[in-house]
Amino acid sequence: MPVDRYIAVEVVYALADKQMLLRLSFPYGTTVRQAVERSGLEAHFPGLDLRNCPLGIFGKALARPEERVLEEGERVEIYRPLIADPKEVRKQRAAKAAQARAASK
Repeated sequence: MPVDRYIAVEVVYALADKQMLLRLSFPYGTTVRQAVERSGLEAHFPGLDLRNCPLGIFGKALARPEERVLEEGERVEIYRPLIADPKEVRKQRAAKAAQARAASK
């Protein structure tokens, strides 16, 4: 593909109280990480570290977003760091439910 060809993609980020979806054009050959860094989202979300945050495409996390080249129409998602381990949260919820069942008997 020629380098002067552009592709249209979406870059999205969401907090509980604020979300942003940008439709942007980038040169063919742009990586996922490059697109995020060029998106300008840091100006809207102070403290967002676009150089190191986890990224994905259409809900699938990418192991190496620095290497993955974007394709026309893809949606790049910027993920927030997990506050709690989902497995641990499920264990705690199951333990609490078991205690509630035992107390009601």
